[in-house]
Amino acid sequence: MALNLESTAFKDMVLVLGAAGLVIPAFAALRISPVIGFILIGVAAGPFGLGQLPGLGWLELSNPEALAAPAELGVALLLFALGLELSLDRIRTMRSLIFGLGSLQLLICAGLMMAVLVVLGEPMMAVLVIAFAMALSSTAVGLQLLSASGRLNSQAGRKALGVLLFQDLALAPILLLIGAGSGGSFGRSLVVGIGALVGIALFARVIVPPLFLQAARTRRSELFLAAALVVLIGSAATAALAGLSPAVGALMAGLILSTSDYRRQIEAAIQPFEGLLLGVFLIWVGSGLDLAAIAADPWPVLGGTALVLMLKAAAVYALLRLRGSRRGVAGHVALLLASPSETSLIVLAAATSAGLIGGSTAQTALAVASLTLALAPLLGLAGARLEAESNEGQQESAPETADQQTVIIGYGRVGRLVAQMLDMHGQAWLAVDSDPDEVQRLRRAGKRVIYGDARRPELLDRLKLDQARAVVLTIDDMRMLDLLVRRIRASHPDLCIVVRARDAEHAGTLYAVGATDAVPETVESSLQLAEAVLVDLGVPMGPVIASVHEKRDELRTQIKGSGVSPKRPPLRTLRR
Repeated sequence: MALNLESTAFKDMVLVLGAAGLVIPAFAALRISPVIGFILIGVAAGPFGLGQLPGLGWLELSNPEALAAPAELGVALLLFALGLELSLDRIRTMRSLIFGLGSLQLLICAGLMMAVLVVLGEPMMAVLVIAFAMALSSTAVGLQLLSASGRLNSQAGRKALGVLLFQDLALAPILLLIGAGSGGSFGRSLVVGIGALVGIALFARVIVPPLFLQAARTRRSELFLAAALVVLIGSAATAALAGLSPAVGALMAGLILSTSDYRRQIEAAIQPFEGLLLGVFLIWVGSGLDLAAIAADPWPVLGGTALVLMLKAAAVYALLRLRGSRRGVAGHVALLLASPSETSLIVLAAATSAGLIGGSTAQTALAVASLTLALAPLLGLAGARLEAESNEGQQESAPETADQQTVIIGYGRVGRLVAQMLDMHGQAWLAVDSDPDEVQRLRRAGKRVIYGDARRPELLDRLKLDQARAVVLTIDDMRMLDLLVRRIRASHPDLCIVVRARDAEHAGTLYAVGATDAVPETVESSLQLAEAVLVDLGVPMGPVIASVHEKRDELRTQIKGSGVSPKRPPLRTLRR
């Protein structure tokens, strides 16, 4: 069938995909969240944007409402990914920060905004929705800034993370109440909604593990992605049938699967589509903003923006100071969390679809959330500088290293022995293996092994190697080893990478592409044979071991010298 290049649907698809292809790389290069760029693209391509100017009609989306379906899928993917990140281990470890500081922040900020909105004469349902939407903060922007500055494990980083995790957990009940509030009977809608979530939880517990096991056995990434989408869309559809937002079902499914052996591989599978479809949602939100109408009466938007930022920053700062935080830490966290989130836009969009808010109120709320979100990176950077200038950073304790671990990729005979030796010396480790049946058996035995296919570059991003102490590669595939070392070294120039090599020549290649240490099997087996025969001949053990170590160092120097790259990372000892 011939493709109709003049169709409005094709033109809209080109506009959206072209915008995504430009926005994501451009804003990534500027180290700014692409959320801002997507909203601006939506404004420019919407019915109130550049298409109103002479000669620029081709830049206008023909049917913005046609984006509603992929936009809703993008929201579902985002919340599914948020659920996957909320592992029970993390919640258990940070429970005092999450349920103490996090709950107080959300309730106090929402309460202050509710008081202001009531004074302004807004209807009570609109007051509740807007107040809780504006009280949320951006997890994506906050974690990105903290990670980039290396402060994720600092006092400010831990407090901000605790608040953000509680907000992510609170998103499900907020959306649940919006869905129930749009029905005829609040009580009945709430009961039906809770029943649907229980059904999703049972489905995810009983049906999903065998589904992912079969997908993993095929070793085909597209089937794994298909299984993830089946779970995601099935959960979202179940929530929609119960009268809830599909995003609630997606978040619930992610929460249940956060304890799954396949969590990291699921994250890697959906990652390429998550950002793109979320971009479609943000373009759709932006297309509904009438900047001309806002410009005609800008004070509600500008005043609302200033009010939201001041109320949230003041509330968080006061709360942290009352809980004993220093001024610099409290100021950093307050500015980092002052802006609403992309999830605020999701809450407002769900409330608009449910008829709880509308007209100028919805327009103003969306504009305020978009504008404050655009300011989030700048406020986060200002908060970091404020803490640094307070001279309190020098008094802060060093980041904790208890959570740092060695990542072992490949848990066969070599990987197991490495793990056993790490256990003997009290070193934490996490292993990744591509055999789903073996991973399942090892998990039942209490081993810290997760399923993952090292051929997928997205998996390396999800393993958080920037927080690891070392990575050990023990897989058999020589070409894959070379590729993995290159990828890891390019992203983590200071990370210790220890690799199992086939022989001396292969070890030389691995050193050249960035390995810290490459251990050739043939050389090690020869040294062990030599050690055994010398001991059997009656040579004392001490001199034998010393000579073996001396020979190993000599051979390592020769092998490293055979590499072709002059930029090999130096051999270094890990800090304890």
